[in-house]
Amino acid sequence: MKVLVVPRGHQAVLTRLDDDGSVCGDPTVVDDTAAAVAELERAEQPRWVWQDTGRIYPRLLANDVRVRRCHDLALVGAILAMRTGIATAPSLPADLRPGLFDADPHSDPAAVLEEYRRQLLEIGDDRALQLLAAAESAGALAAAEMTYDGLPFSAAAHRRHLESMLGARPVDGSTPPALVKLESEISSAFGRRVNPSSPVEVVAAFARSGIELTSTRAHVIREVNHSAVPLLLRHRDLSKLHTTNGWQWLDTWVRDDRFRPVYVPGAVVSGRWASRGGGGLQIPKPLRASVIADSGHTFVAADAGQLEPRILAAMSGDPRMVAAAGTADLYAPVAAESFDGDRGHAKVAVLGVLYGATSGEARGLLTRLRAKFPGAVALVESAARAGERGEVVHSWLGRACPPPSAQWWSNGDAHARGRFTRNFVVQATAAEWALCLLADLRGRLAEGSFGDSELVFFQHDEVVVHCRLADADRVSEAVSSAASTASRLMFGDTAVRFPMETRIGRFYGASASDSEEDVD
Repeated sequence: MKVLVVPRGHQAVLTRLDDDGSVCGDPTVVDDTAAAVAELERAEQPRWVWQDTGRIYPRLLANDVRVRRCHDLALVGAILAMRTGIATAPSLPADLRPGLFDADPHSDPAAVLEEYRRQLLEIGDDRALQLLAAAESAGALAAAEMTYDGLPFSAAAHRRHLESMLGARPVDGSTPPALVKLESEISSAFGRRVNPSSPVEVVAAFARSGIELTSTRAHVIREVNHSAVPLLLRHRDLSKLHTTNGWQWLDTWVRDDRFRPVYVPGAVVSGRWASRGGGGLQIPKPLRASVIADSGHTFVAADAGQLEPRILAAMSGDPRMVAAAGTADLYAPVAAESFDGDRGHAKVAVLGVLYGATSGEARGLLTRLRAKFPGAVALVESAARAGERGEVVHSWLGRACPPPSAQWWSNGDAHARGRFTRNFVVQATAAEWALCLLADLRGRLAEGSFGDSELVFFQHDEVVVHCRLADADRVSEAVSSAASTASRLMFGDTAVRFPMETRIGRFYGASASDSEEDVD
């Protein structure tokens, strides 16, 4: 059973639908949308059909209502539109400030229903597109939940880190003491006042010392023999910490000891996610020691090792590559087959064929790879040639790459587009596999047998679950089972393995020590 939801401020119009999109009974206007959705979810667990998960679901989450399944018309519509050559931008997340529920323009339920029927007709009996639509929509639910729940993060630990690196927080928002001290030391090293944040002043200061710089990039400065160099590099690192993840960042993005970025599904043409604000998909090293599980809890962090090469093996069906991908380390069998056991050469060759590094040393390695793994190499080279001709290529489930622009046809770089399409077919398929894993894992965790376990992070090929310590081993098994389900959904009965490298610990940062002093 399906239910179409069209919000009208705090109210909503609910319409029951059959699997084919036909209406079952009269539409119902409900005054309390969250309560009505909660009641139907408990009783029937329908597939909810709505315009945009990122704008509707957060309002349900704010009322402690969660759903199992949905069809996101915006995300699925974007996939279908791209297949016709039309790109659409991801939507903005909902603004949940009080009083703004009625600010959204009211949609016509009949028009929303017509759009859903149009999408169903376009998808038709294409099982791959059906799976892609379901996985993309499930990903949208997970993204909204992770945005709402946040990632456990110790504000106190991060404050201690900032103070140890930058000194005490200035009460007036001025420059931190460590940066003030470095600015003075840099000026002393040059013999006059120099603003280390100004490339023009830094270049001029070195020129006065008889040193000509082409730029102030770190790799250029490191080659210079001058007492100011280590000071400038240190200033650059601390300045980046202050501006990117300093106290202002902490005030904005960490609330109630949870880091709360906004995840944006489908923001990249390959289907990968992005984040809006806070750097949610990066978690740079300075922050990781502050990503600390709640008391009595731990993180189960798992990532798919060698994901894109394994995806290539499954897509191509190349017998030798499939056999290699059936082992724990794909590169070792490839090395034995083609590179006299040299794993380093095997890795360079495989990644080279995926990303288009086919010149210099990589050219010779590619020739040897092609001789033993012709099917795998042919798949990506065919995608590259199609891109060079200005054609559109597709992922395994049918996501299309953007067509070339009008300017490309007159003066575009054919080889650059070929490199893009070469990787697109694999990277987009890897994103689909990861979404299938995410959707299955989310469903397992929602069954209730894992206590308060929750998905708290997802990045390309990595998932992180926050759970009670007693549930960690079972959660780890659930992650592995979800990976197996994703493989079966995508590729059927394949010999390709997708092993998940799992880490269990209270600290996300590997170098952190698990002591109560760190989390007080």
